[in-house]
Amino acid sequence: MAQARVKARKSSVFGGERFALFAESLLTGVWIAVACLGLVTYPAAFAAGARHLRRRTGHEGGGWREFVGDFRTAVRRGWLVGVAGWVTAAAVWVDVQTARAGIPGGPLVGAVGLFALIALAVAGLRASAVWAPGASWRALLADAVRRTLRDPAGSFLIIAGLAVVALSAGFVAPLAVPVLGAVAAAAVAVEERYRRR
Repeated sequence: MAQARVKARKSSVFGGERFALFAESLLTGVWIAVACLGLVTYPAAFAAGARHLRRRTGHEGGGWREFVGDFRTAVRRGWLVGVAGWVTAAAVWVDVQTARAGIPGGPLVGAVGLFALIALAVAGLRASAVWAPGASWRALLADAVRRTLRDPAGSFLIIAGLAVVALSAGFVAPLAVPVLGAVAAAAVAVEERYRRR
Protein backbone atom coordinates (compact mmCIF):
# COMPACT_ATOMS: atom_id res chain seq x y z
CA MET A 1 0.00 0.00 0.00
CA ALA A 2 2.79 2.41 0.97
CA GLN A 3 4.72 1.45 -2.16
CA ALA A 4 1.66 2.21 -4.30
CA ARG A 5 1.38 5.70 -2.75
CA VAL A 6 5.10 6.38 -3.32
CA LYS A 7 4.80 5.12 -6.89
CA ALA A 8 1.74 7.32 -7.51
CA ARG A 9 3.54 10.33 -6.03
CA LYS A 10 6.61 9.69 -8.21
CA SER A 11 4.37 9.31 -11.23
CA SER A 12 2.69 12.65 -10.61
CA VAL A 13 5.96 14.45 -9.86
CA PHE A 14 7.93 13.00 -12.75
CA GLY A 15 5.08 12.86 -15.22
CA GLY A 16 2.31 15.38 -14.90
CA GLU A 17 4.29 18.08 -13.13
CA ARG A 18 7.07 18.02 -15.70
CA PHE A 19 4.59 18.12 -18.55
CA ALA A 20 2.81 21.04 -16.90
CA LEU A 21 6.13 22.89 -16.62
CA PHE A 22 6.89 22.17 -20.27
CA ALA A 23 3.47 23.50 -21.29
CA GLU A 24 4.01 26.56 -19.09
CA SER A 25 7.37 27.12 -20.79
CA LEU A 26 5.74 27.08 -24.21
CA LEU A 27 3.07 29.55 -23.08
CA THR A 28 5.79 31.74 -21.59
CA GLY A 29 7.54 31.66 -24.96
CA VAL A 30 4.47 33.24 -26.54
CA TRP A 31 4.46 35.93 -23.84
CA ILE A 32 8.18 36.56 -24.40
CA ALA A 33 7.65 36.86 -28.16
CA VAL A 34 4.85 39.39 -27.68
CA ALA A 35 7.00 41.39 -25.24
CA CYS A 36 9.92 41.33 -27.71
CA LEU A 37 7.93 43.17 -30.38
CA GLY A 38 9.54 46.41 -29.20
CA LEU A 39 12.87 45.07 -30.59
CA VAL A 40 14.95 46.51 -27.72
CA THR A 41 12.75 44.90 -25.07
CA TYR A 42 14.04 41.34 -25.44
CA PRO A 43 16.22 41.36 -22.25
CA ALA A 44 13.24 42.51 -20.17
CA ALA A 45 10.98 39.96 -21.89
CA PHE A 46 13.33 37.09 -21.08
CA ALA A 47 13.80 38.39 -17.53
CA ALA A 48 10.04 38.48 -16.94
CA GLY A 49 9.64 35.05 -18.53
CA ALA A 50 12.42 33.55 -16.44
CA ARG A 51 10.99 35.06 -13.26
CA HIS A 52 7.58 33.61 -14.14
CA LEU A 53 9.12 30.15 -14.63
CA ARG A 54 11.06 30.45 -11.35
CA ARG A 55 7.77 31.18 -9.59
CA ARG A 56 6.19 28.13 -11.25
CA THR A 57 9.02 25.80 -10.26
CA GLY A 58 8.86 27.23 -6.73
CA HIS A 59 5.11 26.44 -6.63
CA GLU A 60 4.22 30.11 -6.22
CA GLY A 61 1.28 31.76 -7.88
CA GLY A 62 1.63 33.99 -10.88
CA GLY A 63 0.34 34.45 -14.35
CA TRP A 64 0.00 37.01 -17.11
CA ARG A 65 -0.45 39.97 -14.75
CA GLU A 66 2.71 39.17 -12.81
CA PHE A 67 4.60 38.67 -16.08
CA VAL A 68 3.46 42.10 -17.31
CA GLY A 69 4.41 43.70 -13.98
CA ASP A 70 7.87 42.13 -14.09
CA PHE A 71 8.26 43.14 -17.73
CA ARG A 72 7.41 46.77 -16.96
CA THR A 73 9.94 46.82 -14.13
CA ALA A 74 12.67 45.09 -16.14
CA VAL A 75 12.22 47.25 -19.24
CA ARG A 76 12.97 50.48 -17.35
CA ARG A 77 16.71 49.83 -17.68
CA GLY A 78 16.62 46.65 -19.73
CA TRP A 79 15.95 48.51 -22.97
CA LEU A 80 19.50 49.90 -22.76
CA VAL A 81 20.79 46.33 -22.68
CA GLY A 82 18.64 45.62 -25.73
CA VAL A 83 20.13 48.57 -27.60
CA ALA A 84 23.65 47.42 -26.68
CA GLY A 85 22.80 43.94 -27.98
CA TRP A 86 21.68 45.31 -31.34
CA VAL A 87 24.80 47.48 -31.59
CA THR A 88 26.93 44.40 -30.89
CA ALA A 89 25.03 42.40 -33.51
CA ALA A 90 25.60 45.18 -36.05
CA ALA A 91 29.34 45.19 -35.25
CA VAL A 92 29.50 41.42 -35.79
CA TRP A 93 27.59 41.80 -39.06
CA VAL A 94 30.29 44.27 -40.20
CA ASP A 95 32.96 41.74 -39.14
CA VAL A 96 31.30 38.99 -41.14
CA GLN A 97 31.00 41.27 -44.19
CA THR A 98 34.71 42.06 -43.79
CA ALA A 99 35.47 38.36 -43.75
CA ARG A 100 33.42 37.82 -46.91
CA ALA A 101 35.09 40.73 -48.71
CA GLY A 102 38.42 38.92 -48.65
CA ILE A 103 40.29 41.48 -46.54
CA PRO A 104 43.44 39.93 -45.00
CA GLY A 105 42.61 38.53 -41.58
CA GLY A 106 38.91 38.85 -42.32
CA PRO A 107 37.95 35.22 -41.64
CA LEU A 108 39.66 35.32 -38.24
CA VAL A 109 37.99 38.61 -37.31
CA GLY A 110 34.61 37.28 -38.46
CA ALA A 111 34.98 34.05 -36.45
CA VAL A 112 36.08 35.91 -33.31
CA GLY A 113 33.17 38.32 -33.67
CA LEU A 114 30.68 35.50 -34.13
CA PHE A 115 31.96 33.62 -31.07
CA ALA A 116 31.88 36.83 -29.03
CA LEU A 117 28.28 37.46 -30.09
CA ILE A 118 27.26 33.94 -29.06
CA ALA A 119 29.02 34.32 -25.69
CA LEU A 120 27.30 37.67 -25.09
CA ALA A 121 23.91 36.18 -26.00
CA VAL A 122 24.48 33.39 -23.48
CA ALA A 123 25.57 35.90 -20.83
CA GLY A 124 22.48 37.98 -21.54
CA LEU A 125 20.22 34.96 -21.10
CA ARG A 126 22.02 33.99 -17.91
CA ALA A 127 21.60 37.52 -16.56
CA SER A 128 17.92 37.50 -17.48
CA ALA A 129 17.47 34.14 -15.76
CA VAL A 130 18.45 35.58 -12.37
CA TRP A 131 16.91 39.04 -12.73
CA ALA A 132 14.72 40.30 -9.91
CA PRO A 133 13.09 43.70 -9.37
CA GLY A 134 15.64 46.21 -8.15
CA ALA A 135 18.61 44.33 -9.63
CA SER A 136 21.18 46.29 -11.62
CA TRP A 137 21.49 45.09 -15.21
CA ARG A 138 25.15 46.10 -15.22
CA ALA A 139 25.92 43.93 -12.18
CA LEU A 140 23.80 41.07 -13.52
CA LEU A 141 25.63 41.11 -16.85
CA ALA A 142 29.08 41.31 -15.25
CA ASP A 143 28.30 38.28 -13.07
CA ALA A 144 26.71 36.46 -16.00
CA VAL A 145 29.84 36.91 -18.15
CA ARG A 146 31.90 35.31 -15.37
CA ARG A 147 29.45 32.42 -15.04
CA THR A 148 29.40 31.96 -18.81
CA LEU A 149 33.17 31.47 -18.80
CA ARG A 150 33.35 29.43 -15.56
CA ASP A 151 30.50 27.09 -16.49
CA PRO A 152 31.11 26.02 -20.11
CA ALA A 153 28.76 23.03 -19.82
CA GLY A 154 25.85 25.23 -18.75
CA SER A 155 26.71 27.77 -21.41
CA PHE A 156 26.73 25.04 -24.03
CA LEU A 157 23.24 23.95 -22.93
CA ILE A 158 21.97 27.48 -23.51
CA ILE A 159 23.69 27.58 -26.91
CA ALA A 160 21.92 24.31 -27.76
CA GLY A 161 18.62 25.93 -26.77
CA LEU A 162 19.34 28.87 -29.06
CA ALA A 163 20.16 26.42 -31.85
CA VAL A 164 16.79 24.72 -31.33
CA VAL A 165 15.05 28.09 -31.73
CA ALA A 166 17.01 28.80 -34.92
CA LEU A 167 16.26 25.34 -36.35
CA SER A 168 12.59 25.59 -35.39
CA ALA A 169 12.37 28.93 -37.16
CA GLY A 170 14.10 27.43 -40.17
CA PHE A 171 11.69 24.52 -40.45
CA VAL A 172 8.42 26.09 -39.34
CA ALA A 173 8.76 29.73 -38.32
CA PRO A 174 5.83 29.82 -35.84
CA LEU A 175 7.49 27.03 -33.81
CA ALA A 176 10.25 29.45 -32.78
CA VAL A 177 7.75 31.49 -30.74
CA PRO A 178 6.86 28.93 -28.03
CA VAL A 179 10.38 27.52 -28.05
CA LEU A 180 11.61 30.88 -26.70
CA GLY A 181 10.05 29.82 -23.40
CA ALA A 182 12.04 26.59 -23.47
CA VAL A 183 15.22 28.66 -23.87
CA ALA A 184 14.22 30.77 -20.86
CA ALA A 185 13.52 27.57 -18.91
CA ALA A 186 16.91 26.19 -19.93
CA ALA A 187 18.62 29.36 -18.71
CA VAL A 188 16.77 29.15 -15.39
CA ALA A 189 17.75 25.48 -15.02
CA VAL A 190 21.39 26.21 -15.88
CA GLU A 191 21.53 29.00 -13.31
CA GLU A 192 19.92 26.79 -10.65
CA ARG A 193 22.44 24.04 -11.45
CA TYR A 194 25.30 26.53 -11.15
CA ARG A 195 23.96 27.88 -7.85
CA ARG A 196 23.80 24.40 -6.33
CA ARG A 197 27.36 23.46 -7.27
